Amino acid sequence: MDTVWLFILLASAMVVLFDFTNGFHDASNMVASVIASRAMSPVQSVLMVGTFTFLGPVLGGTAVANTIGNFVTLDDLPTTLSLTVVLCGLFAATAWNLITWWRGLPSSSSHALVGGLCGVVMVSAGPDQVVWGVQELAQGRMTGVTKVLLALVLSPLIGFWFGFVLQRLMLVLLRSASPLVNRELRGAQWLTTAGLAFSHGANDAQKSMGILTLCLLLGGQLDEFEVPFWVILLCASAITLGTVLGGWKIVRTLAFSIYKIRPLHALNSQLTSAGVVFMASLVGAPVSTTHVVSSSIMGIGEAERPRAVRWAKAREIGVTWLVTIPGAGVLAVLCYLLLRLIGLAP
Repeated sequence: MDTVWLFILLASAMVVLFDFTNGFHDASNMVASVIASRAMSPVQSVLMVGTFTFLGPVLGGTAVANTIGNFVTLDDLPTTLSLTVVLCGLFAATAWNLITWWRGLPSSSSHALVGGLCGVVMVSAGPDQVVWGVQELAQGRMTGVTKVLLALVLSPLIGFWFGFVLQRLMLVLLRSASPLVNRELRGAQWLTTAGLAFSHGANDAQKSMGILTLCLLLGGQLDEFEVPFWVILLCASAITLGTVLGGWKIVRTLAFSIYKIRPLHALNSQLTSAGVVFMASLVGAPVSTTHVVSSSIMGIGEAERPRAVRWAKAREIGVTWLVTIPGAGVLAVLCYLLLRLIGLAP
């Protein structure tokens, strides 16, 4: 078999594995609140989330894929080196997903992917191969790593304050409502959960679509960066399978360890998160569904009973967020150096 095709097959397998762990890791983001508020049973929530997670990448366009696939430039490198670099970045992101899942920590697959790729590209090919986007930002345009990092940093802040404002508004609107309103709030969560799952699929699966398309371009299988339909279906299927199997350890963290979630909190968190992630997908900004959901729950708790928010758990999640990019970068670099040591990398 041709070496390039072997690398492309390995890249496809690694993308599928990364997408699976992404869905496995992030399933809890979408089902935690709906289960905690008793709006759906676990089986109902998983089926709902799985269906709309699949539809998200199929119908959600490729704006995020274009962003992710173009924040590193490896065209000038030998084909085997460039594909090896991408494989090391994918391996690091996948390993980080598994490590944080094992620890029950809601970390960001997006952060892990960016950190892994940036780390290994800088070591193997030099920092000039990373599209930093600093000069473009000065000109009023967002691109490259700057666009990715701004989206990842700003989206949790937006999620926090949207959740805060929405919770305050709903408390005012429902101040005279009887406890029977909880039945309506639980019913409305069928729509908001579907919206959140669709937004998650439209944003997260596109990251893998962008990376696999980049591999096809580097391997000479594409003339320009355009996501093939089979790549969309492959990534949509992988992330959906991971979502259906789900990461129940992290459900406990999001549903019970940050703030005690009731029907109103769940509805507001889902509505906030779906809106933020979907708008980010439209403008091609890769965000972390984990970050947005977690921060929206914190904002809702802050709006209602700040002392009831378990800020110690929030700080633990925050530390995980901060160390994800450098941690995944180190893993990717170690993977690359190991491959060079044993003679499998140029």
